[in-house]
Amino acid sequence: MSTAGKGRLVALAAVAVGATVALAGCASGDPLDEGSGGESAGGEAIVIGSQDYYSNEIIAEIYAQALEANDYEVEREFRIGQREVYLPELEAGEIDLFPEYTGNLLQFWEPETEARTSDDVYAALEAAVPEGLRVLDQSEATDQDSYNVTKAFSDEFGVTSLDDLAGVTEPITLGGNAELETRPYGPAGLEETYGVKVGFTAIEDSGGALTVKALVDDQVQMVNIYSADPNIAANDLVTLEDPKGLFLASNVVPLASEKVTDEIAEIINAVSAAMTPADLVAMNDRSVNGQESADDIAADWLAEQDLF
Repeated sequence: MSTAGKGRLVALAAVAVGATVALAGCASGDPLDEGSGGESAGGEAIVIGSQDYYSNEIIAEIYAQALEANDYEVEREFRIGQREVYLPELEAGEIDLFPEYTGNLLQFWEPETEARTSDDVYAALEAAVPEGLRVLDQSEATDQDSYNVTKAFSDEFGVTSLDDLAGVTEPITLGGNAELETRPYGPAGLEETYGVKVGFTAIEDSGGALTVKALVDDQVQMVNIYSADPNIAANDLVTLEDPKGLFLASNVVPLASEKVTDEIAEIINAVSAAMTPADLVAMNDRSVNGQESADDIAADWLAEQDLF
């Protein structure tokens, strides 16, 4: 995965981070600019949002704790929903910072985009962002849509790639969130790109336990699960290769309003630069299998990185 766009790590004073409260209270100021700590461009709290998706909430909580460690006031508006809900709030200035994913965000605004690689997607996204918003540095960490089948299905039909689906003689039903049905990479995209017709069943848990159960129980034969989900490995699922680029590269990227100053952006860019794909999988595993809270996971990750 390309690391283009990673922000430079900033040398910051290390503090012990044991919990959210300790992290928020121990910083003595913004080490990036001693005179600017604590205020956004408008002098108000920075409102950070997240999707209704546990992994996205963890990243949003990392952003929040990183800013609080530098004496910025933060308001959390987590578990909002999908892009149709929260993007209008960002454009209206009601949310200031949001963890996003480059490919899916670009495709939301430009469904016909031909960008596919990490660098090309990020460049196209910078140009596509509406006035009043901007994307900060993208991270190496990625969590993109992927189509998965059971190992039994893969073995029976010799399927390891989306290309191989054309040889499956039995009906295939795809499972995923309701919006997947109309996404460019949904059923219509599969037929256009790979010549494969599939049925569709809505399963509203973003590739979670209900989605996995439906797949394992053969209620559906293929599901959309985000690539950093530990359930893929835990359930011995087979992620189908995508040789024709149905899915765009989707790196974690912060989407910011005009209230996010350059000083705030530098803090968030340092977070993005430090986060790896393996980090994201490990944090997701703690959430899904360890049932740990987003604030504890975020605090531990920031302490391990020794950023603030």
